Amino acid sequence: MRKRPGAEGANHQSKAKRGPAKKGSRSGAPRRGRAPRAVGDAPVKLGRDALARPASRGGRGGGTGEARVCPVSDRCGGCTAVEVPYDRQLAAKDARLLALFEGVAPAAALRPIIGMADPTHYRNKVISPYAPARGRAARAAAQAAGSPRRGARGKGAPAPAILTGMYERGSHRLIPTATCLVENERAKAVTLAVRDIMARHGMEPYDEDAGTGFMRHAVVRVGHQSGEVLVTLVTNGAEFPSAKAFCRELVRRCPFVTTVVQNVNTRQTNVILGEEERTLYGPGFILDTLCGLSFRISSQSFYQVNAAQTEVLYDCAIALAGLDGTQEVVDAYCGTGTIGLAAAARGAARVTGVDNVESAIRDARANAAHNGIENAQFMAADAGVFMRALASRRADEEAPAPLVVFMDPPRSGSTPEFLDALAALAPERVVYISCDPSTQVRDVRRLVRAGYEVAAVQPVDMFPHTDHIESVALLVRPEGARP
Repeated sequence: MRKRPGAEGANHQSKAKRGPAKKGSRSGAPRRGRAPRAVGDAPVKLGRDALARPASRGGRGGGTGEARVCPVSDRCGGCTAVEVPYDRQLAAKDARLLALFEGVAPAAALRPIIGMADPTHYRNKVISPYAPARGRAARAAAQAAGSPRRGARGKGAPAPAILTGMYERGSHRLIPTATCLVENERAKAVTLAVRDIMARHGMEPYDEDAGTGFMRHAVVRVGHQSGEVLVTLVTNGAEFPSAKAFCRELVRRCPFVTTVVQNVNTRQTNVILGEEERTLYGPGFILDTLCGLSFRISSQSFYQVNAAQTEVLYDCAIALAGLDGTQEVVDAYCGTGTIGLAAAARGAARVTGVDNVESAIRDARANAAHNGIENAQFMAADAGVFMRALASRRADEEAPAPLVVFMDPPRSGSTPEFLDALAALAPERVVYISCDPSTQVRDVRRLVRAGYEVAAVQPVDMFPHTDHIESVALLVRPEGARP
């Protein structure tokens, strides 16, 4: 599951192995992290409307007189379904997958979605923008901020009123929040500490309309297993007044912070990170463990937002691949190599990862070296061109090794050229990981026409309280059949 637009939830700019699907298994099998639905529950509508917020307002939820789960859910654009009970969220996603795959996959192939035991505070990456407060919010913030010490506005200047939080739906208006149901709590504490230290130092937040101000964003990444914390401060200029004092105060308030990096972005753009960076505190990176492998994470590295469910997703994908030490594996759209390296460590004879982004391939090679994995190689190339060349080479071999292809395209799905090259390569198994089942179904339909059969579809709830669904589809080539 590589980085792609929208995969992390609209306004948060910011995998357990299973056996083969059995006929009728959908009706009674409980999903991970929750009890089975009780008989007599109200029916769940198909599609995204099932996850719409309740129509009530004024701090109440669901129209039943109950208090809202989130006090700003009627305005915040981060979680579209936070007021819907989690069991019903999962049921709606199951129903949506079943409808999408109708006529493409047998109903028995669709497995129940794997939810989270605790669907809160799962976002290990938090991106918080900073903006000047205006009107009543500005007066309240200024009164609470106190006097500044030093900073971008100069000693003795009035403390600016600063907002940080989530964007209101369909706008660039910030809703200030002190807590968030889905953000890592330590990461949230860091973003609030940055805001308060800015005020003490008289440091102006970025005004995106005027292009002025200094602090644009704080990007906080928390290691899922290690607990290490990387803070990236995105600034509208390279000169960082009192940078050492700022970092000392941040670490004093948040002693769990491992490292602080300044990223400079002076462009008037919605792109968060710029290209210029310097380390202000610590080593400039953190380490974390995913699927038993160690990864070095810097400010620019792609790393999964919900690492717990990523392990569930990847465990499912590797289990479906059926690796037994004999297979050659192609990891198409490999990104930084996470799934390919996991496969190399869990039964693949040899792995070749292919991606057309050279920086991602450099990271993948570094990750392989860091973990001492020698049966994986990574190359910067077009995956379709690579697979056609591989098909030609394998045609000349007397007994080529069994072949498995992992494919994990962006949200827009794959291309006809890639899918035709895949059909020409004719691997025994294709494991298709997707963050948008609608484009996945489109591509799977093309592979079915080329002679493949859908053996299993396993959805995973990577982003609870949103309408996003990750799913893994296993396609197999019937014995003796060639696409």
